Amino acid sequence: QGNLVESGGGLVQAGGSLRVSCAASGRTFGGYAMGWFRQAPGKEREFVAAIGWNGVRKDYGDSVKDRFTISRDNAKNTLYLQMNSLKPEDTAVYYCAASRTSYSTSRPEQYDSWGQGTQVTVSS
Repeated sequence: QGNLVESGGGLVQAGGSLRVSCAASGRTFGGYAMGWFRQAPGKEREFVAAIGWNGVRKDYGDSVKDRFTISRDNAKNTLYLQMNSLKPEDTAVYYCAASRTSYSTSRPEQYDSWGQGTQVTVSS
C-alpha cells in the first residue's frame, strides 16, 4: 500500500498561509489519485481536496474552495496542499491519503493508504 509522510504543519495567524507536503514511497505514486483530509478535535474527518493521477482533475471541499490548492509532483513522489487565507476553523490534523483508483474522489473509503498526519493550528 505504500508509505505516506506529511510535513509542513505548524502555527500560523489567521489570514496567513501554509504549505503542507506528503512524501510517498513504496508504490507507484503517479498511477493513483491522492487526497487531503482533516480532523479537528471532537469532529468527524472532513474531505479537503483530491487530485487525479495526472494532476488535471482537482476537487475541493466547500469550506476550502478558492483558498486551498492541491498539487502533485509525480517525479518527486510528493503531494502538496497550499493553504491561503487561513481561518481558525481550519485548525486540524491534516492527513494525506492514496486512493485505490486513478481518478479524484472525495470518498474516504476509496483511499487505502494514509499518513500519520500533521497538525495545523490557526490562531485568531
